[in-house]
Amino acid sequence: MTDIAATIRQNHDQESILRGAAEVFIQHGYDATSMGVLAENLGITKSAIYHHVPSKEYLLQLALDRALDSLEAILVDPLASTGSAIDRLMYVLRSSVGVLTDQLPFVTLLLRLRGNTELERSALTRRRAFNQVIAELVDQARTDGDIRSDIDPRTTTRLLFGMIGSVVDWYRPGGPVSAEDVANDVVAVAFGGVRAR
Repeated sequence: MTDIAATIRQNHDQESILRGAAEVFIQHGYDATSMGVLAENLGITKSAIYHHVPSKEYLLQLALDRALDSLEAILVDPLASTGSAIDRLMYVLRSSVGVLTDQLPFVTLLLRLRGNTELERSALTRRRAFNQVIAELVDQARTDGDIRSDIDPRTTTRLLFGMIGSVVDWYRPGGPVSAEDVANDVVAVAFGGVRAR
C-alpha cells in the first residue's frame, strides 16, 4: 500500500481524497484515471469516494481551484498592488513559489493540464490571466528602468514562470532545500543571475 493510500484509509475525508486524487491524476494523467483506477490507487472503494465527492470532474475542479485561488490571492495582497513595479514583481514571484511549495500537488496538476475538457480550458484561461498581470508588471518595471529593456516582457514572464514551474519536478517538502530557500534562490537568480560578481 502506498503512503497516499495509507493516509486516505486512515483519514478517509474529502481533503485526503482530494490530495490523493491530485497525485493519481499527476501519475496517470487525468484522462486515463477512471474512478476505478482512482479507488485502487487510493486503497478505498469507489463508493467511499462517491460518499465525499460526486465525480472525478469535481475532484479536478477542487484541485485546480485550490491552485488558482491561491495564485490569484497573491494579486489582491497590498504588497502586489502598491509600491514600485519591481518590488511588486519580486513579491509576486516569491509568493508564487510559496504557493507552489505549499500546494505542490495542485499546482503540479495545473501546470500539466492539456486543455482537453471545458474545465481544463477554463483553468488555463485563469492561468493566462494571472500571467498577463505578471507580464504587465514586467513591462512596467522595464519602463521604470529596473529590468532589462532588450527582452520582450512576455518572454521574460514565460522564462520567470518556467523557472518557477520547474520547481514541481524536483522540490520535495521536508527535503534538503526549504521552501523559503527555493523562493529566495528564484528571486536571486531572476534578478541577479548566477554569475559571480
